[in-house]
Amino acid sequence: MGTEFKSRANLEIERYSQELNKVGEEIWSNPELGFEEYKAHEILTDFLEQKGFHVDRSYLGISTAFRATFENQAKTSNICVVCEYDALPEIGHACGHNLIAEAGIAAGLGIKAALEGNGAPKGRITVMGTPAEEGLGGKVKLIEKGAFDDVDVAMMAHPCPTNILEPVCPAIVQVEVTFNGKAAHAAAFPWEGINALDAAILAYNNVSVLRQQLKPTIRIHGIITNGGAKPNIIPEQSAMEYCIRATKRKEVLELMPKVIACFEAAAKATGCTVDVKEPHPSYDDMVHNKVVSRLYKTNSEKLGMTFVESPEPKGSTDMGNVSHMIPAIQPGYHIGDGTQVNHTRDFTTVANMPMAYLNTLTVAKAMAMTAIDLFVNPELLQQAKKFFNEKAQFL
Repeated sequence: MGTEFKSRANLEIERYSQELNKVGEEIWSNPELGFEEYKAHEILTDFLEQKGFHVDRSYLGISTAFRATFENQAKTSNICVVCEYDALPEIGHACGHNLIAEAGIAAGLGIKAALEGNGAPKGRITVMGTPAEEGLGGKVKLIEKGAFDDVDVAMMAHPCPTNILEPVCPAIVQVEVTFNGKAAHAAAFPWEGINALDAAILAYNNVSVLRQQLKPTIRIHGIITNGGAKPNIIPEQSAMEYCIRATKRKEVLELMPKVIACFEAAAKATGCTVDVKEPHPSYDDMVHNKVVSRLYKTNSEKLGMTFVESPEPKGSTDMGNVSHMIPAIQPGYHIGDGTQVNHTRDFTTVANMPMAYLNTLTVAKAMAMTAIDLFVNPELLQQAKKFFNEKAQFL
């Protein structure tokens, strides 16, 4: 289906392969945290504008977001490929977002070439630059501002140890917990104090005990970020950060009262007060659209890719929020030799290796081919929307 247009797309990606890899390398060499990706924003928007896209920088008032579009006819189907480009503290691009950015602009470039050809299908391609995926919810903020309102299908591909067609990306809520007690001299007058660190330790243990009664697909993990000022002062304040994940949003909402009870019980036992906040947007579980996934799989296999089954939950993503709004996919693709896992220094290293860049351009071609399928055969797009509207998969 659309063989000629797919060939045009793939040839365009190959034509600019060195430039595309340079973009990935530059972003890797200049890691930036969420909402601070100014260099990446400049690199990506300059590249897309030079290649003939209409580019909206600092899109919808978010300084490091962007939207780049090309269309050959107004009011046609709009397929969106998504870029991410934020790094992690201290360990850089340990989730390969430099590669996600490269895959997004490469797929966009290929799709644009297909839409420009003689007899090309009518359509619009949007390359959406979404900052701050690592916990700060850039896509959530863009959704709230209407960035995806006119998008029919969204797709992106994420580096990981293996090729996974539909990785399980659980819903997540992040909380910050603060216990307030009363300071006192820890040697002379400890009975005058109320120990906030004791509350944090009890809360940590409460959550650990709770895990025995939870499904194996649920993840609760946290750290103590403040344990006091000095050992000779009864800590008057302590603080913790926790992530609560489950395969479905509904499960997280059902779990939250139990987790909060762990914090409140610790406060009551120690005489402290407790404050629980959600500082960042929650992420929904990723719902892969089966129609679009099937197209991506067919196109990927034509390019030599094979997939493994993996029912175990992976990392959470704000692409999940997009998938609850419109048909979307986020397949995983392997870089390295399969032993390196995300959010490690080893993964940072392989995210800048030749195999990573080679595989990134392969998945960019697969995404471009999938978008072309949807443009060439509008019936497939309607099937994708029909599947999305069957709400059972969201429960």
